[in-house]
Amino acid sequence: KAPRPSKALILYEYDASPFCKRVRECINILDLTVEYRPCPGARQGYFSQQMYESTGRRTVPYLIDPNNNNNNGDGVVQMFESDDQIQYLLDTYGPDKDQYDSKALWPITLTPFAILTSTLAALLRDMPASQRQPNARPDNEQMKPLQLWGYECSPFVKPVREKLGSLCLPHQIISCARGSANRDILFQKTGRFQVPYLVDPNTGIEMFEGPEMVEYLESVYTTK
Repeated sequence: KAPRPSKALILYEYDASPFCKRVRECINILDLTVEYRPCPGARQGYFSQQMYESTGRRTVPYLIDPNNNNNNGDGVVQMFESDDQIQYLLDTYGPDKDQYDSKALWPITLTPFAILTSTLAALLRDMPASQRQPNARPDNEQMKPLQLWGYECSPFVKPVREKLGSLCLPHQIISCARGSANRDILFQKTGRFQVPYLVDPNTGIEMFEGPEMVEYLESVYTTK
């Protein structure tokens, strides 16, 4: 068992960034629910501008945790740097250190390996979500966050996440990796476990099947 945040963490990121990917993988391992705010290439879209106005930087990943106090006493932790974020997440939301072997996390914590392999994976996928889709609706960033049930390494989830990112749609990912209690919750909610599963509070649509989700997002959140 490990502490659970009462409010969803927020991560400014984009899919192709190897630094963002290793943080997402850590989030997935810890079974955390996080709201993602896409910043294609770190410098495009409303959320990139929002981050710049708040911090003076356009650097991703940028993590916000509204659940824990920082030195300013305002109840919000804000940080850059993927190494720092991973260590913070493990310290804050991971199990006690005597309950697991930290060396088993080396694919994430060994920075050169993680960056190299994540970069190669992004190149093979043609650097997904590194550009804002030209016909993305201009009001996409003002939408309520869509909810995507899935997990980072699923090949069925990935195209949906890439589309959400290129359209600059805020979205909350409910981690459902093997062993996650969220698998039982999804089963109770829908009568089966299958990912990806998308819930769109802006339209009331709920759906399975990744290819259909990509078509749906393209039809609803782009200009004609």
